[in-house]
Amino acid sequence: MRILITGSSGQIGTNLALDLLDDGHFVYGIDIRPNTWTGRFETLLQDLSVPYANFSGGIGHAPYPEKLDLVVHFAAHAKVHELVEQPARALENVTMTYNVLEYCRHNNLPLIFSSSREVYGDIHRYITEESYADFAFTESPYSASKISGEALIYAYAQCYGLRYLVFRFSNVYGRYDNDLERMERVVPLFIRRIRNREPITVFGREKVLDFTYIDDCVSGVRAGIELLVQGKEGNQTINLAYGQGNSLVAMAELVGEALGVEPNMTVAASRVGEVTHYVANIGKARALLNYAPQTSLREGIHKAAVWCTEWWDKHPQR
Repeated sequence: MRILITGSSGQIGTNLALDLLDDGHFVYGIDIRPNTWTGRFETLLQDLSVPYANFSGGIGHAPYPEKLDLVVHFAAHAKVHELVEQPARALENVTMTYNVLEYCRHNNLPLIFSSSREVYGDIHRYITEESYADFAFTESPYSASKISGEALIYAYAQCYGLRYLVFRFSNVYGRYDNDLERMERVVPLFIRRIRNREPITVFGREKVLDFTYIDDCVSGVRAGIELLVQGKEGNQTINLAYGQGNSLVAMAELVGEALGVEPNMTVAASRVGEVTHYVANIGKARALLNYAPQTSLREGIHKAAVWCTEWWDKHPQR
């Protein structure tokens, strides 16, 4: 297979690309920044958030490889509270998705889109089956940007015959996510601070989220890629998570357990725009993709702590 990945320098993009390469597939990456984790695949540095007009061979003036089989669109501004403070970045997310859709339309390519659990809003009814997302519960500009991206995809499928899969991810963690100077993610942030015996702040004592280890996430995306490339059933929106909830407090305690350090923890109120309860219904992923997540939060946190610690020890400048 020949796969184009946008946002290829990020956590999921890097892990997916390396997994595809290990199986002998071709990967071409697009990102606004270089990939600091690996040099195993070519990455075109391009800002997809600006308006473009030419989509025949690429987006704008940059030609992409011919004879691609599929596009995986991960590129986005991803921090919920940052987009509350800078809502223009949410609009850039929508522009990125439009540009990628136009490229797919002009080149007759199927698309995988990374949406988010945030589209469900702060669900006090605890309903997370895909068809029951109620966009009246939109909590933030970030979630609005993902809802808008999904709506554009559904429109392109209706009007232009686009074949797609939309994956709603939830708190993916694991390898290639500890570049904290660029983006703070809660799991590697807690690993670093607890390891250094620094205090941590948990935003939301009662917050329960569905943490997904990176290998489980990649396995689901790979199944979706193969389904679309083989011309089988597509045009589905699918939750991709572990399917169990854990509190942020419990996650922090597991980090301490993995490191052998008692966390110095302060609990504060949840931040504006963030979902406070989400546990995914993954029945659709199981049925359509044979998806079977393997890594519990305890096991995943222990793996993440080992990986982060070894990486930081080898790269002390980071």
